[in-house]
Formats: sequence, C-alpha cells, structure tokens
Amino acid sequence: MLPFYCSWIDEDLRIFSDSINKFIDKEIEPFYEKWEEDKWMPRKIWNKLGEAGLLCVDIPEEYGGFGVDFKFAAIIYDTFYRRGVGAIAGAGIGVHAGIVGHYILNMGTEAQKTTYLPKMASGEYVAAIAMTEPGAGSDLKELKTSAKKVDGGYIINGSKTFISNGQHCDVVILACKTDPKAGAKGVSLFIVETKTDGFVKGQKLSKLGIHQQDTSELFFNDMFVPDDALLGEKNLGFISMMKELPRERLGLAVGAQAASEGMLDITLDYVKERNAFGKRIADFQNTRFKLAELATQVRVQKAFMDQCITLLSEGKLDAVTASMAKLHATELQGKVADECLQFFGGYGYMTEYRIAREFVDARVQRIYGGTSEIMKEIISRELMKD
Repeated sequence: MLPFYCSWIDEDLRIFSDSINKFIDKEIEPFYEKWEEDKWMPRKIWNKLGEAGLLCVDIPEEYGGFGVDFKFAAIIYDTFYRRGVGAIAGAGIGVHAGIVGHYILNMGTEAQKTTYLPKMASGEYVAAIAMTEPGAGSDLKELKTSAKKVDGGYIINGSKTFISNGQHCDVVILACKTDPKAGAKGVSLFIVETKTDGFVKGQKLSKLGIHQQDTSELFFNDMFVPDDALLGEKNLGFISMMKELPRERLGLAVGAQAASEGMLDITLDYVKERNAFGKRIADFQNTRFKLAELATQVRVQKAFMDQCITLLSEGKLDAVTASMAKLHATELQGKVADECLQFFGGYGYMTEYRIAREFVDARVQRIYGGTSEIMKEIISRELMKD
C-alpha cells in the first residue's frame, strides 16, 4: 500500500527500527503463537529486551537509558504493533518503561532512580503499576487500598486487579489512600518490591485477548514499607498521575495507529491472492472501495499522530490532545480489525490467522489507559469551559 509518511522519523530512527525488526525476527515472531497458546511469555524475554536496548530508552544515560526523546519509544511501539506482536510493547514495555520508568524518573528521589531505573533498563527488574481495584476502575478517588502511617513507614492493606506484568513483576508502583477522607487529594504512590512481606501475587487472569501477556490480581496484607518507599509527595499521587497520563495515552494511540496500518497491509496481501467466484477478492468493487475508505481514515489519522508525537517529544502535549489521540486511534483500530477480518471470511475466525488475534487484541485498547467514555469526558470538559 502507499507508504505512511512520518515527519519525525530521521535516519537514526530508521536504523533503530531496523534493529527492532531484527529482534522481533529472532526473539519474538518464531515463538509468539506458542506463547499465545500457552497464555504465557517466558521471563527471560525481559532480559533479552534489556540486552537489545529496548527498555527505558528515553531515560537519561546515567540511569541506564539512551538519553533520547519519546520518538525512540514511539518507534518501538510502532514496530511491534505493525508486526502484529503489539501486546509485548503495549501492555508490557509500555507499562514497564513508558509508565513506571517515567513515574520514577519524574517523581523519584535520586536514591529511587539509581536503585530501580538501571535494573529496569537491563530487564533485571520487571515493573508494574497497580491502580485499578475491583470496586474502582477509572475512578481513582474511590481507591480502598490504604496506607496507614506508623513509626518508620506505612502499613498497606488492600488489593488490585487487572495489573499488567502482574506475574513477572519485581517492583510495583502502588496507589494507596493515605487520607481516607480526602478523596482524590488523599492518594499517595509507593514503590514496592514484590519480595516484601505481605505482598501476594494472585492468580493470572484469563483474558479475551493478548494471552501471552500476564495480567494479575495483587494483594497486600499488613505489608510494611519504609518511609523512603513513598514516591513523590504524600497525598499528591493523584495530581502526579494526571501529569503522566499524556505519555501513557499517546503510547496506546501510537500502537493503535501502527496496528491499523499492519492490518491493512496483511489484508491487502490476502485479497490480492485469494479468489472467489472466479476472480481475486481484490477485484470486487466492494473490496476496493472499503479498503480505500479504511486506508484514507488511517492515513488522515497518521498526520495527527505525528503531530502528537512531536509535541510530546518537545514537552508540549496536553492531556486533552492526548485523550483525543487515544480515543480516535483505538476506536479506528477496532473498526479496521472488524472490517479487515471480514475479508478473510471463515479463515478470519481461525486463531491461526493473525487477523483473528488482532481482532481480539484490539478490543481492550478502548478500555485500558482510560476508557473511550472517560476520554470523551475529558475532551468535553475542555470544550465546555467558558
């Protein structure tokens, strides 16, 4: 199909993209279907990702990164999703490096940065972030997990669910209520190692899609953490989380864009090869017109996505624009997945075909990182300001 021009991709990024593709060729693609069947990805992949320089690329060199901007992280998401193995980049690398890495970098003490970031960059530690609870999804002010101040630290009790990297993780950023009466103004963040007494990893949850990526329940039973486990200022966790959301949501949007492009590519290949009623599927007007519409929508969205990537790299991306990107890109991803699968006919419903996996994996994109409805609420609030 027509190339998708990227204004922000220079020669260094092209070279980096080539190295990512080679890594996927060797370490991911030959095993990915088996991991999906097993519903499990080996822990050693994290070490290999670290060795290949694909973790925490956009943190300073003194903490194990490359000291580059967000564009290098974006090209990782782009390449993995375009190749149809996006779960590793989105729910895996994105959480580990794109979210946790930058929480620690931007809020952590020097001791916290030097302790955790190099280990995360190498893959020695896998990181997760634990916000969602059984009774509190996107509404973080309703958190029930509590952190009670005691001499020398805090006692934490509660539970979390839907935690990406929840089985493999070695360190977790944990959102807790430190002032139960203050709503969102009473939320604090803690860095907790999973070997801490009272930290319990629950069952690995069975999901509709992205099977190889581990998602889990976590439990905290009278878990003591020292004062220096507090990440950022006490009771300012909610504000800190809001500041980091543009990066998280744009990462998901970049993945959704690349997944749409990848699905169009494999669908075009298929319709040109597959015959029905004596001619190629590609020769039916419905096929040509439908794919023309999808390609146009994806191409137009690409221009906005490129603008957002540039803005974030320059530190200028606001929460509303990031929400627009996440909303539009993930909704379009779902549409592309559904309509492209239709061209595969019965084969599209078979899990051995990549398009079937793309279809089920796309569905969660409109849920995690903030649902489409939450994105609309954020956008509409800005629109309705006087």
